[in-house]
Amino acid sequence: MEANLNMHSVNLQNRGDCRIKILEIIGNASIGGMENYLESFITNLPPGEFDVTCICPYESLFTDNLRKLGVTDVFITPIEDDPVWRSIQLAVEISRIRHIDILHAHMPKAHVLAGLASCLVQKPVVATVHGMNVTAQEYGIARAVGSHLITNCQEAYTQALALGFPKERLSIVRNSVDTDVFSPGECRGEIRNELGLPRDFPLIGFVGRLAWEKGPDVFLRVANHVHRFFPSAHFVIVGEGEMQEELLQMRSYLQLESCVHFLGWTKDTVAVYRELDILAHTSRSDGTSLVLLEAMACECPSAALAVGGIREIVEHKSTGFLAGAGDWEEVANQIVQLLTHPEKSPIIGAAARRRVETYFNVKTNTLCTGEILRSIASPRVLGGNVNKKRALVSEFSSKR
Repeated sequence: MEANLNMHSVNLQNRGDCRIKILEIIGNASIGGMENYLESFITNLPPGEFDVTCICPYESLFTDNLRKLGVTDVFITPIEDDPVWRSIQLAVEISRIRHIDILHAHMPKAHVLAGLASCLVQKPVVATVHGMNVTAQEYGIARAVGSHLITNCQEAYTQALALGFPKERLSIVRNSVDTDVFSPGECRGEIRNELGLPRDFPLIGFVGRLAWEKGPDVFLRVANHVHRFFPSAHFVIVGEGEMQEELLQMRSYLQLESCVHFLGWTKDTVAVYRELDILAHTSRSDGTSLVLLEAMACECPSAALAVGGIREIVEHKSTGFLAGAGDWEEVANQIVQLLTHPEKSPIIGAAARRRVETYFNVKTNTLCTGEILRSIASPRVLGGNVNKKRALVSEFSSKR
């Protein structure tokens, strides 16, 4: 491995490569919002300006996708809350051999590894916070090693400020989606055909990991309530996770076997959003939900619990509907109201897409993150007044 890396470095130096070299240290490699964010981020970085190397905790479909996106080197090593020496050693040696300019961490345990490696190689580290809170672990390592934090919602941003985190080392860049990929279009009706449902039966969906923080059990409560008012309504759960058996038991207890359907996971979520009449977003904890943004970009109306950054995505009664955190009954009532007045759905869907195009466009927001990384990277690449550039980027991102 070392010989290959050394040869690669020599080749880059010989051709005068001035790209910013990023080492992405990624704390998970499954199916989820953080992984989708990274694939989209790498895809939309300005071509020829950045060179990306990745460290992941294990091989998966996600690591395969990274390679398909052109990431030449994806290294595998344990990434734990208490990093083992061989993981630290790998991160350090890759940083030295590849002449890494900046380390970019995702999830607290990846931040710990990036922070330790950055201290040994004397390179800056940026950590992207994907949730609606800055954890004590994330805050502690950032203060200890001087990391720059990128948050994806105002709640996490202001929380970090309230804890005393320096403003000049804090940015906010919201998650975003590719509106060319996630767009309205023809509904093929595949879900209804598979389930044997008439076209005029309402279809309400949940999309996400079947994990407690995502609230699939809350969705079942919503489904139970809506079904009382609309017996013809059907509900689909698109996703996989550790709660599946518990959810199957809950479906049986609520006697919803005939109208609640588990579809597993699918890569073609665009087709799902186009077929749903309403997306019910029942997450207990969220920063900037990619699922919600994807559905909105496809002009799918939504009803959501107002947690974390969800309040910053949805304009209540204009681009969707919001209910108080934990108020699943109000989510259900909003769905009933929309099903009662279906003529409102196209208006809400079109307004939702316009909002995503304006504020959550992947090309714009990736450029912003790229500029933050560029501004903090090694002066060898940047030249000029680095501190001034950092201040300008921090000021720009905090206003968004």
